[in-house]
Amino acid sequence: MAAQSTPDAVEAAREAPTPRVAVETNGINVITEAERKGTPRQLFWPWFGANVSVFGLAYGSFLLGFGISFWQAILAGVIGIVVSFLLCGLVAIAGKRGSAPTLVLSRAAFGVNGNRVPSVLSWVLTVGWETALVSLATLATAQVFDQLGWSSGAATKVVALLVVAALVVGGGVLGFDVIMRMQAVITWVTGILTVVYIVLVADHVDWSAVSALPSGSTAAFIGALVLAMTGYGFGWVNAAADYSRYLPRTASTRGVVGWTTFGGALAPVVLLLAGLLLAGSDSELSAAIGLDPIGALGTILPTWFLVPFILVVVLGLIGGALLDIYSSGLSLLAAGLRVPRPVAATIDGTLMVIGTIAVVFFADSFIGPFQGFLITLGVPIAAWCGVMLADIALRKRDYAEADLFDPRGRYGSVQPVPLVLLLLGTVLGWGLVTNTYAGWLDWQGYLLEPLGLGGRDGAWAYANLGVLLAFVIGLVGTLALRRSAVRAQEQAATR
Repeated sequence: MAAQSTPDAVEAAREAPTPRVAVETNGINVITEAERKGTPRQLFWPWFGANVSVFGLAYGSFLLGFGISFWQAILAGVIGIVVSFLLCGLVAIAGKRGSAPTLVLSRAAFGVNGNRVPSVLSWVLTVGWETALVSLATLATAQVFDQLGWSSGAATKVVALLVVAALVVGGGVLGFDVIMRMQAVITWVTGILTVVYIVLVADHVDWSAVSALPSGSTAAFIGALVLAMTGYGFGWVNAAADYSRYLPRTASTRGVVGWTTFGGALAPVVLLLAGLLLAGSDSELSAAIGLDPIGALGTILPTWFLVPFILVVVLGLIGGALLDIYSSGLSLLAAGLRVPRPVAATIDGTLMVIGTIAVVFFADSFIGPFQGFLITLGVPIAAWCGVMLADIALRKRDYAEADLFDPRGRYGSVQPVPLVLLLLGTVLGWGLVTNTYAGWLDWQGYLLEPLGLGGRDGAWAYANLGVLLAFVIGLVGTLALRRSAVRAQEQAATR
């Protein structure tokens, strides 16, 4: 079945790459053979740079907050981090096979127009993440300035916001090559300074206190595991193919999976171990980290290292925000907005700045509502991830490039089965998660009582089983119901 010319196809053609300039002109178009370059090893830099933030130390306090032991927290955290980034690596295979952004390749499963639903979800999630990271960077600067006895008022926050936003938006607008260079620098600087931080605070570790932490229940262990997954890899799966799409299609599939997983998981695992040792050694410090992660982590440092500390904090958060703003712009384009990619990144950057102003200058709290946001959107994204991974596993051939932009092509306009699975996973998933962080989310968890799990105050209330259930519904449902549809799409190539 030959693809026909459509407005989307024409738009994709207009976005076709031009000779390299300062601003990347590629949008949601398929990357041409001439521009595919590099090796899977280069995927290490963006993924490590985006996840080396000192904020990762705070996850030690977050996981111990479930009432589990040090060893349980290590096991839950490592499994959650590695498995969730492995999912990113598997999604990244699609980027190599299709040379298009993640939420364009998702059209093969959901249909060209049906895919607008997960594209909008992805856009909201990534804009939310970049706003959170820039807000944390701004607040962290003011907190450290206050510890140094310098001004920490509104003027300091404004300057910090302007500097951080300029770097994030600038990188997002300039695009792939600039982001890859920035992430390489961020990786080295933050990696070295993070090691120095861990060495400086090592004398705060009390192994007898850490080893004496009592074990928690199975429900608490699963809750910690799910938090690690949603805080790390599940927050990136919707962007996982955005960077592998520039690789040649002959690149090693194992290399794509391995370097994405290794780059994403390495720093969080090391930071989690250090964070658990610190939080487990001092219950007061652990409680302070839960309330004010950056400020609490700075209080145990010698004064002379506070300036390098704020540098490593801000750069680490910028590293994550860079990947988010780039991918949020691509998701916005995949949702149907017809503007050049730099314009989409600018729109997202503007929303990011507005959101950061609201958080930094007007909100009463930040971490609690953000955790509620993370869990709430984590459910549909987990369902989408299950559908996407199953769809990748069912495909034996590369994607048909033109049909990704043509609703009359082999992928169709709307594929009802994946959309129903996304809806079903979301509805059932929200019934098995709870949010005490924001009052407007107290309706969640409505299935905990009917299923005999103790209700919203029971032992399983904070296990967040809904994230895992949504993922399984998307994965198993697609494998069971979409095999013949995918086979028909691929056979269309030979007709």
